[in-house]
Amino acid sequence: MAKAQKLDKEQRKALKAARKARSRERRSQLWQAFKMQRKQDKWLLPILVGTIVVTTAVLFGIGALLGAQWLFLPFGLILGVLLAFIIFGRRMTQSVYKKADGQPGAAAWALESLRGPWIVSNAVAGTTHLDAVHRVLGRPGVILVGEGAPHRVKSLLAQEKKRVARLVGNTPIYEIIVGNDDDQIPLAKLQKAVNRLPKNINRKQMDALESRLAAIASRSGGPAMPKGPVPGGGRMKNVQRTIRRR
Repeated sequence: MAKAQKLDKEQRKALKAARKARSRERRSQLWQAFKMQRKQDKWLLPILVGTIVVTTAVLFGIGALLGAQWLFLPFGLILGVLLAFIIFGRRMTQSVYKKADGQPGAAAWALESLRGPWIVSNAVAGTTHLDAVHRVLGRPGVILVGEGAPHRVKSLLAQEKKRVARLVGNTPIYEIIVGNDDDQIPLAKLQKAVNRLPKNINRKQMDALESRLAAIASRSGGPAMPKGPVPGGGRMKNVQRTIRRR
């Protein structure tokens, strides 16, 4: 009995130590992210500090009108810190999208971050120039997302749509080209554009379509798209040479 209690105590101690270690790691990662973002975004710190000060002052003023300013002060401070965290996250996300914009693989990276019942198949079609078409299966139906030079991507999309249409029947097929022209969707708005599409099929239909689409996945002749945005220069040429060999 005493031995079992000792083991339980040691296990609780180990779990507590593990939680502390994870907490320290998260704080360290957050601090590193803040320092990196601060170097790139000169307005970050003034905006965050201003958010905390203004929010606290507003809550303090409301409290003063009600005769309970000192009671409202800590709530204003907490709310200000929470809003500052939200703003920090959004500005960091915008910075990441800005860096990735225009790089091969950026659309695939954005699609992989979709939340919800989405099935993403990267680079189901592509060229040696790193143009690619990615296929997303979800409640709207089938979504084909192209990235690269528009004159090549449109041709890839048309070919892939024809292949997919043979298997999905009347299921809606949507086409999106990622870019900054009038008829394109900017990278930063890609997830929002996909999420705003109407829901046309249910989960059972999605499962059935997934098994059908798997049949053409093994026969896909498109080159593999590297995970995440690809850097330019010499490393880009190396990637292109690797793709041509496949």
